[in-house]
Amino acid sequence: MPEFPKVLALAAPAFFVLVTVEWFAVRKRLVAGRYEWRDAWTSMTMGLGNLASDLLFGAMSLAALLWLWQFRVHDFGLTLPALLFCLLCQDFVYYWKHRAMHRIRWFWSAHVVHHSSEHYNLSTALRQPWNNHFTGLVLLSAPLVLIGFHPALIGFVASLNLLYQFWIHTEAIHKFPKWIEFVFNTPSHHRVHHSTHPEHLDRNYGGILIVWDRIFGSFAEEQDGAEMRYGLVSNIGTYNPVRVAFAEMVAVIRDVFAPGLSLRQRLGRAFAPPGYDPSGQHNRSEEILARHRAGEALPQAGE
Repeated sequence: MPEFPKVLALAAPAFFVLVTVEWFAVRKRLVAGRYEWRDAWTSMTMGLGNLASDLLFGAMSLAALLWLWQFRVHDFGLTLPALLFCLLCQDFVYYWKHRAMHRIRWFWSAHVVHHSSEHYNLSTALRQPWNNHFTGLVLLSAPLVLIGFHPALIGFVASLNLLYQFWIHTEAIHKFPKWIEFVFNTPSHHRVHHSTHPEHLDRNYGGILIVWDRIFGSFAEEQDGAEMRYGLVSNIGTYNPVRVAFAEMVAVIRDVFAPGLSLRQRLGRAFAPPGYDPSGQHNRSEEILARHRAGEALPQAGE
């Protein structure tokens, strides 16, 4: 079993230092941004819980990929070129995993945690789920294993991908030169991803590279001067980390087992996009966008 550095665990102290520095700079109005201390502490608590979850339950996800490893068609090995190629391939798969997290409610039940803050700063990057190992999302990495990347290598480059994404959770940086904004995921692009504006919902899924969104039609540009609001279409209204972690998963289970539904409707409540309604009165991102473009007044998160 190859050993790789535990990148996120090693970086954790730096994360908290950088959050503190940005928090101070925002308070002194040296940089743009907003902090609310209860929100920030909740986010940091979620980050610590995510690390604990990975330590306690990460072996389950790794075991699933190691079982698939026996069916690989090739072995790229553990060389530096293999690592770089794996990083590129993992970023491509991450795009589709991230898209699935937004378009399949069961996966959303974990990922919603990351979008639950109504603020956008470095602490928001730490707001990570505690139940991701129980959703089966790891199986979407199966193609990487089957084509020949060792599961340990995949886990390592996935950590590098998340490490990259830490710094883009900020309002302190406006925009980079156009070529950087065209190729890479940046604070500007990721602010759009966290925005609750109807034009921004389910946009900019990229991890390191934003070109995947440009290729697959999910890209949206941040407009200069536009007011950005963050959070969920319907905010959860709590700073309780346990409720933040599990509220949506509990809601999914409750909705699936509600009386009077057909099997198709129960499956829809679990695996259709968030906002699916068995009655047909959906409130998915596409309906929200259609109503917005039709000129209907829509409440923003926090109103």
